[in-house]
Amino acid sequence: MQKLDTNQEIDTPEGIAISLSPVGPIVRAQAWMIDNLIYFGVMSVVGTITSLLGSFGMGIYFIVLFFFYWFYPVFFEVLFNGSTPGKKAMNIRVLHIDGTPVSWAASMNRNLLRTVDFLPLFYAFGFISMLLNNRFQRLGDLVAGTMVVYNPSQVILPEITETSAVAPAYPLDAEEQRAILNFAERLDNLSAERSDELASLTGPLLHKSTAPRQQLLAIANWINGRRT
Repeated sequence: MQKLDTNQEIDTPEGIAISLSPVGPIVRAQAWMIDNLIYFGVMSVVGTITSLLGSFGMGIYFIVLFFFYWFYPVFFEVLFNGSTPGKKAMNIRVLHIDGTPVSWAASMNRNLLRTVDFLPLFYAFGFISMLLNNRFQRLGDLVAGTMVVYNPSQVILPEITETSAVAPAYPLDAEEQRAILNFAERLDNLSAERSDELASLTGPLLHKSTAPRQQLLAIANWINGRRT
């Protein structure tokens, strides 16, 4: 099925741009149907068992019904990489709009507002909301700051020479991080003199280092995720 969704470009903390493709209403509805089949299947089994316990069992049934209905999606979204079983079957997941994994608070907010999205019938408000923004966010997503995306392809970090990592002296924006990673990737093709010359162009970042090449490589390792 061709995706009609609008891609969102996100810069990761490593300075790498990834493209996330928000999921439209049809695929999300399919995931919702799978989750509901699981929900009704589990509750049918619970109902059969608790019916043997009379009125006490009925009380247990409604307690399980409440917690399963409200916390089933939250549990899976937070602990299973943003995907309920239905979302996993459709290869989609929930993320914050900045591309980071969904938190407990955000997942709770987006799922508590399912009731509003359902109004007046069959998720009408949620459907209208998704059609009115390029991230296909229903009302719960807008409040929680989340979006549902197709699982992105694995991001391959740049291959650079490993060394002890050093944090930069001040925060670097995505463009600066990419420039440093590009330098580290090309390091093996540069002479020591040329690499020292290029590294020295970063100015205050290296604090007039006597070994600018090595210090910039250490910063590149830190950007690339090494912390030792």
